[in-house]
Amino acid sequence: MVTDSGPSSSIPAAHADLPTYIGKYRVLRRLGEGATSDVFLGLDEFKAKEVAIKRVRAWALTSRGGPDTQANRFYAAEAALAGRLQHPNVVQILDAVPEQDAPYLVMEYVPGLTLKSFCRSDRLLPLDQIVELGFKCAMALDYVFRQGVIHRDVKPANLLAVLDAQGQVTDVKVSDFGSALNLRSDATQVHRVGSLAYMPPEQIEGGDVDCRADIYALGAVLYHLVAGRAPFDAPSQMALMHQIYHQAPPSLVGLRGGVTVELDAVIQRALAKQPADRYPDWDSFGRALSELVARQLVPLARLYEVKDSERFNLLRELEFFADFGDVELWEVVHRARWRRFPLEHALYKRGQEGNTFHIIAQGEVEVFRDGAKVATLGAGTSVGEMAYLAPNPDLRRHSTDIKVSEICTTISFTPESLGLLSPECQHRFDRAFIQVLVRRLHAAHETIAHPRRIL
Repeated sequence: MVTDSGPSSSIPAAHADLPTYIGKYRVLRRLGEGATSDVFLGLDEFKAKEVAIKRVRAWALTSRGGPDTQANRFYAAEAALAGRLQHPNVVQILDAVPEQDAPYLVMEYVPGLTLKSFCRSDRLLPLDQIVELGFKCAMALDYVFRQGVIHRDVKPANLLAVLDAQGQVTDVKVSDFGSALNLRSDATQVHRVGSLAYMPPEQIEGGDVDCRADIYALGAVLYHLVAGRAPFDAPSQMALMHQIYHQAPPSLVGLRGGVTVELDAVIQRALAKQPADRYPDWDSFGRALSELVARQLVPLARLYEVKDSERFNLLRELEFFADFGDVELWEVVHRARWRRFPLEHALYKRGQEGNTFHIIAQGEVEVFRDGAKVATLGAGTSVGEMAYLAPNPDLRRHSTDIKVSEICTTISFTPESLGLLSPECQHRFDRAFIQVLVRRLHAAHETIAHPRRIL
């Protein structure tokens, strides 16, 4: 959950019209309000951690038909996901407390802005950054869909911009699952929900939807972020629905400088009227977005920067990371040191002590022992892990020279940086190292058993 202001430390504690506590959480201030609920900034005093609390208003639970109201169903939709969605680009729902008079949700607090702030023509983000944010949303919604959930209300106001100390957008988080369709729930769920400007035709009709409805909505969000205007705009709901059903969005190429035909084509395909004409799944949509950056089909603010989308897709292609889930891969994207080395660069020298290991993402290195080349290693292999794993300093000295033979991009860690990863991610690394060692022991055995065989 997000607010559009700065750090809470500069804001006074609860006003007279605010509750002092909601459950165990001390209320600091009001963050916002919706049609049926209020959102507060709270403090978990035991953990010294700020949280966002979304509390349903009492009248909303009893009006318009008793306890089975729409407000109750929206609460239930999010409450069912408490503790389930663990992804760096999804706002965590930490707890759900079903108090009879005013049930509430406790969520991760994300200070900053929503992407709605960057849909204005005077505050547009760079095109490559929009594509990167779109890729991260696509991967987050892919994760959500694999948990059996269709969001159904993807819009700029539900996508939270994570800001750095200078106020620059660095990341994004998907929020507000009150309209979500839980495919694994037997409970009665709300239909005909969402925000009209970002809804595909099949959702407006109230029919069955799948992930392609959310793909359409994210395409509409990206269109708005690029152009500074939504793909469709009309003075009335009926006129807007007519456009969504029957008109194609104007080409983005003429609406903003720097927009390429390829960028326009990716977004226009996501906005196809018929689900069958859109991307079939999140993976294909995400790859289409990342290709725009990797192939420089959008203007790049920093030409030689390795973007997060490129890093994520590189990791997914490497054998070393085959057993890593999306959450662990994003940890590696953010925690690893990514470096690009020129030809003939000495990655390691014999006798040199070291505790850093490298996983080759692109390119090749050659391994020399006593001046003779003994191996060529390419993408997906690791070097330096023996020195890294060694139990004492003597064994941490490299026994070979390793030089770059083809321009090389590596992912590197030290014991200290690896220690910052989650236990699950560290466990995945341990398993990958074991597999590397087993393969090398097998290769050594084959060399001894068949000395004439060329490996």
